[in-house]
Amino acid sequence: MRKHTSLGAINRIHFIGIGGVSMSGIAETLVKDGFIVSGADRSATAVTSHLQDIGIHIDIGYNPNNITPDIDLVVYNAAIKPDNPERMVANTLGIPSMVRAELIGKMLQDYEYAICIAGSHGKTSTTALVTAIAVEAGLNPTVNIGGYIGEKNYLVGNSPYFILESCEYSNSYHHFHPYIGVILNIDADHMDFHGSMDAIIESFAKFARNIRPGGTLIIQKGIQGFDRITEGLNCKIVTFDTDELRNTTTTAETSSFELMNNSGVPTHVNLPLPGEYNMHNALAAFTVGRELGVEPRIIAKALSQAQSVRRRYEYKGELDGTIIIDDYAHHPTEIKACLAAARAAYPDRRIICIFQPHTYTRTRNHFDDFSKAFSDTDIALFVPIYAAREPYDPTISSEMLSDKVGSHGHFSVSFDSFEDAEVWLREKLIPYDLLITMGAGDVYLIGERLLGR
Repeated sequence: MRKHTSLGAINRIHFIGIGGVSMSGIAETLVKDGFIVSGADRSATAVTSHLQDIGIHIDIGYNPNNITPDIDLVVYNAAIKPDNPERMVANTLGIPSMVRAELIGKMLQDYEYAICIAGSHGKTSTTALVTAIAVEAGLNPTVNIGGYIGEKNYLVGNSPYFILESCEYSNSYHHFHPYIGVILNIDADHMDFHGSMDAIIESFAKFARNIRPGGTLIIQKGIQGFDRITEGLNCKIVTFDTDELRNTTTTAETSSFELMNNSGVPTHVNLPLPGEYNMHNALAAFTVGRELGVEPRIIAKALSQAQSVRRRYEYKGELDGTIIIDDYAHHPTEIKACLAAARAAYPDRRIICIFQPHTYTRTRNHFDDFSKAFSDTDIALFVPIYAAREPYDPTISSEMLSDKVGSHGHFSVSFDSFEDAEVWLREKLIPYDLLITMGAGDVYLIGERLLGR
C-alpha cells in the first residue's frame, strides 16, 4: 500500500528539472513508493544517469513532446519559468502542475513527525546531523537534503518520520506544516526575492506559524526577530544557545564540546567536522534529538560518526604539498565562518581562497560585507560571477569585488576564466599552501582540474 495517500489517485508524475539536488531525491522516493516517474533536464549529469539506472525515463532538453496526456501531475522547481515549453503544454492539456515545494508539502501530510530544518545558514549540514541521530536511534526516517552525503541526498524510510531541509527562498517552506520546525539563524540573504530584512523575518515567522498544533519550534535564542517569530504560537517553543557549548576545541579535522543535561551531567561530543559553526549546527541537531526523545549518549554517538556533506569544507586532496578544500559558502557570513575555521586549523599555512560570487543581486546587495569577509586569507582570488537564475548584469563584477578587497590591504586578483585562474595557481602555489575553492556554482572544478580529475 502506498505511503503517500495525500496524492490521491495520481499515478504518473513528470518532473521538469529532475536533475536538481532536491528534485532527484523526491523523484526517487516516489519511484520506490510505486509511482511511475519521468522527467527532463537541460543536460545529462551523473544524477540523471543514476535516475535512468533505477528505471526513470529521462529526456535531455525541455521539449513539448515530453508531456503526454497520460501524465497525472507535472512538478517543476522554482527555477522553471511559466514559459518553459513543458509547463506550457501541461497547461494546455489541463494536466495539474505544482512547484516542487507544494508536492513535498502534500507528502509531509502522510508523516506524523515531519521535521523541517530552516535558517539562513547551516541548513544542509544540520539536516545531515539530525539524520545521523535519527538513523542511530533506529527511527528509520525518510530524508531529503539539499546536498550529498557520499552519493546520496535522501533516504526512503518506513516510519512516521520525515526529515527535510527547508529553504526560505521564494518562501518554499511555507508549503510545509511540520511537527518540529527548526530555525537555526536569520541573516540578510535572498534579497532579490525578499527585498528587506523585515520581509525575511516575516517569512520565518510564517514558517513558525505553520507548525502543527502541539508541535515544537526549536529556535536559536536571541536571533533577529526572535520575539516576533515566537509571539502567539500554538506550539511548544524550545531554544538553544551557543553559550551551552562547554570546553570547546577544534582541529583541522574535528571539533569537540560538552553539553549539560537537565540533571547537570555533561555529555561529551566528538564531532568529525572542524570549525565553530559546525559545533553550532551540532548543538541544534542535539536539541532536535532530545526533543525526539533520543538519549544523549545515542545522540553523541551519532554525531561522532557523522559524515560531512559534499562541498561543505570538503577535503579534496593534495597537490605537491598544497591541501585543497572545497566549500559551498556564498554569503559573507558563511565565508567568514569557513575561513576562520581554516585559519584556526592551519595557523601556519598560507591560505589562498578562490571565490566565485553567486548571482549579481547577492554580490551587489552584500558588496561591502563581501569585501571584508576575506580577512583570514593571505591571497583572495576571484572568478566571474555565477549568474544562476539571473540575466547578465554588466554593472557588477568579480573584478570590482577584487578591487574592493584589495583596497582593504589584502592581496587580491581577479580572472576572466577558470583557465586563467588555473594557470596562475599552477605557477604560484607552493608546498604547504592551503587552497580553498569557494562558492555555490561550479568553482570546485578548479580544484578538480588541479588534482587531475
